[in-house]
Amino acid sequence: MSEAKTFLDTARRVIRAEAQALAALEASLNGNFSRAVRMILDAPGRVIVSGMGKSGHIGRKIAATLASTGTPAHFVHPAEASHGDLGMLTPGDVALVLSNSGETPELANIIAYTRRFEIPLIGVASRPESTLLRQSDVALVLPPAPEACGTGIVPTSSTTMTLALGDALALALMEHRRFTPEHFRVFHPGGKLGARLAKVSDLMHGAADVPLVRAGTAMGDALLVMSQKGFGVVGVTDANDYLIGIVTDGDLRRHMDGLLDHTADQVMTPKPRTIGPDALAEKAVSEMNASKITTLFVVEPAMATAAAVGARVVGLIHIHDCLRAGVV
Repeated sequence: MSEAKTFLDTARRVIRAEAQALAALEASLNGNFSRAVRMILDAPGRVIVSGMGKSGHIGRKIAATLASTGTPAHFVHPAEASHGDLGMLTPGDVALVLSNSGETPELANIIAYTRRFEIPLIGVASRPESTLLRQSDVALVLPPAPEACGTGIVPTSSTTMTLALGDALALALMEHRRFTPEHFRVFHPGGKLGARLAKVSDLMHGAADVPLVRAGTAMGDALLVMSQKGFGVVGVTDANDYLIGIVTDGDLRRHMDGLLDHTADQVMTPKPRTIGPDALAEKAVSEMNASKITTLFVVEPAMATAAAVGARVVGLIHIHDCLRAGVV
């Protein structure tokens, strides 16, 4: 057997074992999961997550997922809790404590603290008779599942189940709160995710920078505005300042003969593609790619195409603005 095949066999065995553990977790869910969700929803404070070792690493991720999806949460290390950080756990909070065995010694003070001050406790462990689950107000029991290492000593299947359970809690809470992409963007302003959730209004050039001329404007004057603004386009408005068309490089080429004898509305492409300021920038990129254009006029009220029906220009977004922000 080749070395590469041995490695692949191991990888597949591990993933298969963890997948089976997740299937067992799904089948084991019961009313206690719903009780845990309701307990968190009813709490006026935060979810305080704690765990030791590998459970602690999983706990940090669960706390981060909760916090970023609309449920205020914070991770407290059990060892630090014994040296003052128990003060982070206050009445009104809910404690979510993780321990595969349910007997982790470092968790004793947190468990005792929640009992003393009547702070709701949700325990996650694999042994129903363990101290953690016996003391918990809601016990979430991990079903029996062999660790993927085959020896039972490396936390693998158990940590995968705990992580999935945390994700399930976070998303159940998120859906109940009707947490929208707009809410999500508030918590994720940076990086690729923030870029994908940016609004057109976040990236567009304001009305003062937009190249616009009135219908009837001589093309010589329209070309001057087009050149000054530097977007390679100029919008054409009617007497009510409604956008009725757009002059592009393509329009200039099509009217090359006698161009300066025309007015902007004679050269323009009517009913241009537009977008609203509250649309996602990702949608603007999709529109530009689909229409093979590089700019979109931003109008209110928002509409797919503008005509003399009340769409006023409030900005302009260029494909380069989206690329610079990481929206691709």
